[in-house]
Amino acid sequence: MKSPDARTSAPAALRFGYGTNGLADLRLDDALAVLADLGYDGVGLTLDHMHLDPLAPDLAARTRRVARRLDELGLGVTVETGARYVLDPRRKHGPSLLDPDPDDRARRVDLLVRAVRVAADLGAHAVHCFSGIVPDGTDEDTAWKRLAETLTPVLDAAATAGVPLAVEPEPGHLLATLADFHHLRRTLDDPGPLGLTLDIGHCQCLEPLPPADCVRDAGPWLRHVQIEDMRRGVHEHLPFGDGEIDFPPVLAALAATGYQGLTVVELPRHSHAGPHFAAHSLPFLRRAAEAASTTAPASEVSRASRPAASPGDPSATPEGRNTP
Repeated sequence: MKSPDARTSAPAALRFGYGTNGLADLRLDDALAVLADLGYDGVGLTLDHMHLDPLAPDLAARTRRVARRLDELGLGVTVETGARYVLDPRRKHGPSLLDPDPDDRARRVDLLVRAVRVAADLGAHAVHCFSGIVPDGTDEDTAWKRLAETLTPVLDAAATAGVPLAVEPEPGHLLATLADFHHLRRTLDDPGPLGLTLDIGHCQCLEPLPPADCVRDAGPWLRHVQIEDMRRGVHEHLPFGDGEIDFPPVLAALAATGYQGLTVVELPRHSHAGPHFAAHSLPFLRRAAEAASTTAPASEVSRASRPAASPGDPSATPEGRNTP
């Protein structure tokens, strides 16, 4: 099958982005320029100390500057809040919405409310977040109550700003599956601003249904989509072609939902070669989307979509493939 150019149009509903958490070694201006030059439609912007630090002074002014830059480059944006150590230099993703200390929970709530304001100023189509891991000594009923209580002011801020809050089911977290998302939605009485971030790799990792079926089931609540390859039962974000996912059916299902947001490549452990993986990911997705639109046989698509290693390709060596 002929490989389309990176700028070849995918089905109208599909707009591809790349996450800045996979470009952590680049300045934000450089990362945005790289993505625009490659032909991406947008960016998943993780608020972090190196990329639009949400805790540094003059956040509003810095946000306006980024908004102008996004507009100049023609990039859409989703605001993501999964920075590892933005709140605590010793605890990955800490503190969370589930922490026993109410002051610590309040710090995470403040970060999310700031993210909502940033998203509104950027014209972002959603703010992404996740629940966090259940702390030791905390029972699940208590954890669910904390999650509902801590998300309430964030949802209020999202309603005021007109920006959806897209909660991500994350393996190992309290809210780990689509079923858990629906439990939260019912607990909160189905608030309008509450939506879903669906990570396609996570579907492959632990959902009972295939990823394409997960997309169809999640369609009414989709506000943000992350995408990468993955293997069953192993929570490791992999470059496309290194895992087990059959992508054309997934993209066909996604287009059929009418989803209008960004589908953002999520390779945070591949920042050591971020521009390389950004350059290789978009043609893969374009080919898979083209195959989805022409209903090519899955076996043909799998062969055609799998990128070949090239000289100097960091993914061709074990050190390049998996080094955090």
